[in-house]
Amino acid sequence: MSLVKELAKKAKGASRILAGLSTAAKNEALEAVAKQLLADQHSILHGNQLDLQNGQQAGLSPALLDRLALNESRLKDMVEGLRQVAELPDPVGEVIETWTRPNGLSIDKVRVPMGVVGMVYEARPNVTVDTFALCLKAGSAVLLRGSATALNSNRALVASIKKGLAKTAVPVDVIQFVDSEDRKDVDEMLRLNGLLDLVIPRGGAGLIRRVVETATVPVIETGVGNCHIYVDQAADPTMALQILLNAKCQRYGVCNAAESLLVHQALAPSWLPTALAELQAQGVEVRGCRSVLELVPGLTAASEEDWATEFLAPIISVKIVANLEEALQHIQTYGSGHSESIITEDGETAEKFLRQVDAAAVYHNASTRFTDGFQYGFGAEIGISTQKLHARGPMGLRELTSYKYVVRGTGQVRS
Repeated sequence: MSLVKELAKKAKGASRILAGLSTAAKNEALEAVAKQLLADQHSILHGNQLDLQNGQQAGLSPALLDRLALNESRLKDMVEGLRQVAELPDPVGEVIETWTRPNGLSIDKVRVPMGVVGMVYEARPNVTVDTFALCLKAGSAVLLRGSATALNSNRALVASIKKGLAKTAVPVDVIQFVDSEDRKDVDEMLRLNGLLDLVIPRGGAGLIRRVVETATVPVIETGVGNCHIYVDQAADPTMALQILLNAKCQRYGVCNAAESLLVHQALAPSWLPTALAELQAQGVEVRGCRSVLELVPGLTAASEEDWATEFLAPIISVKIVANLEEALQHIQTYGSGHSESIITEDGETAEKFLRQVDAAAVYHNASTRFTDGFQYGFGAEIGISTQKLHARGPMGLRELTSYKYVVRGTGQVRS
């Protein structure tokens, strides 16, 4: 039996035990792991330093190195995340609906664990802990396959998690880690029908495309965020600038950062030069359409590829549009279905934008940076789903469950 299949079988067996454990047992396990991560801080940060050194030698971008980096503060944040998940309501066993049929059958629709969740992800060692915590609370085991860039960090984190679990009623096999750099292991993992119930990729567009095209196991697409800010002619100029700077500059290497700015032609002459100067003052490279270059000479011309790019860097594409319809068409053509925002004081225009934009999250007079499980009140999240089936937007505990129908009778038979 291959290594990957053996790990998946262990996870499957452990998932059956986990499904029968109480909320208290799961919360005690989360607290035990939180304490263990703090106790193992030295070995975890040492592993991360090895990954950072390797990443620098390999020429990883500053944004990727930032995603990869751990420090004492970030480790404490991960521990706090575990404790916050422990405080969240347990979705398992929740009765979603209940009704009685004319023949007397009582039917309950009940939340149940997904089973075994596979996670394929790049860089971000925090995903290792977040995924474990959410899956555990939602009653599912997890099979992890991180990228080679974070191998030492993930190895240390998983070892610490298992040490913590060993002190609790939760079997250590609920978390399995594919400790390998062989890409063939990913391909095998994606075809483990019957052992994995769901696969979630987190990373760049290339990784997500590969997983979707290769997997026979059900996949939830997450994360690619070509997000737009549309500044309408009726926008409050000061508000629009504050939102733009937050959406673009607060953190570059995240999926809910704004990558494109669309500005109504009626507002552009008075507002855009100042807005672009503010972006440039914060180190952002501006790539504009022809009209933008005519208004603000000396900028880089935006290419067709730029309109469709998730930069994850201090770069933004900027286009002046004739009206709302052109903005909507641009977003439909180039958007990734993640997060889109309109800045306007015109309520009718805002409602049209909110209705017609096809994205997991749409905003009126607010930054796209709020597309986040914590910001929505879900607690930690496993990713942002940009598809429509099963889950969409920030995926918290409820999105990591399925359901079944529990039917109770008094001897009924079908005629």
